[in-house]
Amino acid sequence: MSRALDGAVELLDRSLAYARGTLADVTEADLDRRTPCTAWTLRALLGHMEDALDAFTEAASGVVEVEPPPPALTRVDALREKACALLAAWTRAARDDGRATGDGRGPVAVGDAGLAGPVLVAAAALEITVHAWDVGRATGRGRALPDDLARGLLAVAGVVVDPADRGVRFGPVRAVPDDATYGAQLLAFLGRDPGPARTGHLAGPPPPISGEAGTPDGLAS
Repeated sequence: MSRALDGAVELLDRSLAYARGTLADVTEADLDRRTPCTAWTLRALLGHMEDALDAFTEAASGVVEVEPPPPALTRVDALREKACALLAAWTRAARDDGRATGDGRGPVAVGDAGLAGPVLVAAAALEITVHAWDVGRATGRGRALPDDLARGLLAVAGVVVDPADRGVRFGPVRAVPDDATYGAQLLAFLGRDPGPARTGHLAGPPPPISGEAGTPDGLAS
């Protein structure tokens, strides 16, 4: 078992728990609301999240076919089901004795690129968490990012967000106070306005993440 993959799957589990809580607040009346991804309505964002869950689940088999996401009207219950399938797929991969390509011993083929399994799973946790926050901001009933989860994801963001992504998939880094929470720091790093940043973040720097820098197009936004 890959220790790095095992830790990434644990991070994914916590990100999905946060997302499930946020999705529970979504109603049909919310679907045409605007999101922090300014070009997207909540309906479009949920469609993007569903497509991403499919891709990250497929990656547990070792290969992802990168194609433009089809237009879709996405139901929240479908997202919940796919979230469970994603966690189950990568939990099996982490327990595999080496038969699965994505268990941390070899890269997952994403289109024409290769990405270490732990980095891909951690990138999934980042994508899911931040878009769940976007959903909550759109509905006005969102939950703050848990600081322990955001702390781990800060390290992930430093690995997978390339400077070339700025202005394409992410806005410029925003300023936050030195004593901002890890949640506020993460959102600001990803170009989002975290709102008032309370003080009292956890002690210590973000933990390191093992793997190669960079993430293929379509796996984070």
